[in-house]
Amino acid sequence: MTTQSLPLPPLPDEDRPLQPALLRGWRRRCPNCGSGPMLKGYLKVRDSCPVCGEELHHHRADDGPAYMTILIVGHLMAPLILLVFMKWRPDPLVLASVFSVGTVALSLWLLPRLKGAMVAVQWAKRMHGFGASVPAE
Repeated sequence: MTTQSLPLPPLPDEDRPLQPALLRGWRRRCPNCGSGPMLKGYLKVRDSCPVCGEELHHHRADDGPAYMTILIVGHLMAPLILLVFMKWRPDPLVLASVFSVGTVALSLWLLPRLKGAMVAVQWAKRMHGFGASVPAE
């Protein structure tokens, strides 16, 4: 019994390339047009893009951006703290103060960008209702 390889159907997300959507999301812009703001305030995702009208309320970012922020900041700061302590031996209070401010600042900078990127990935992959308007073949 032989198995023949059948041609695969085209992927449904060919008209939504991931990389441009991801870069637009990182810039906190609409993944569709790239010019409309995705976020209303610090972390609230708009229901739709004010420029192109793309619906964005389907997203399910939830705690993902926060977990990714913790992962990235932790993996950057922990070795850096060890390196600074081993090389210069600063006072522990100075070390804690400087790295606390750095950790908070990096976390606050990364969080909305990672949320935008996560919403953009969901849009590009047509997850959670982002592809519902496309008719099934």
